[in-house]
Amino acid sequence: MAAVARAVTLMTPLPFLLRGFHYCRGPVIAHCYCEHMAVVRLACGDTRFNNIYGIAVAMFIVVLDLLFVILSYVFILQAVLQLTSDEARYKAFGTCVSHIGAILAFYTPVVISSVMYRAARHAAPHVHILLANFYLLFPPMVNPIIYGVKTKQIRERVLGVFLRKDV
Repeated sequence: MAAVARAVTLMTPLPFLLRGFHYCRGPVIAHCYCEHMAVVRLACGDTRFNNIYGIAVAMFIVVLDLLFVILSYVFILQAVLQLTSDEARYKAFGTCVSHIGAILAFYTPVVISSVMYRAARHAAPHVHILLANFYLLFPPMVNPIIYGVKTKQIRERVLGVFLRKDV
């Protein structure tokens, strides 16, 4: 419920921030989906508040999430280090590494996309489109790989397909 409340609280102002603009650059955004900053780019006038609000929200979400993840890992590490079995510790650390990989696969494109809109304002539109699509597609594409590599049966099957020497 806290995650939903945070999302609703931080995202609800976005459409209302867009209502006050006069749009002089046409009604078509250069994106595959309606991204807030793509709509802001169509606006005439001062869009600094939208830019600042957008980056602040993105950074707030990333920083807050990462703080909770780090706090969780402190508790997890305390529990794992108390395990007596080396095999159990190894298995727990393997799960943690996979989870950290999934977190990085999600948050890295989010941060890059948000920063690129502000830092590379004059970059070619296709760069922003590519980054926005990368941000949407990359995490779901790599999650099965990240967690699949951990699963012994999947790993053996994939290696068998690639290492098969049928003549």
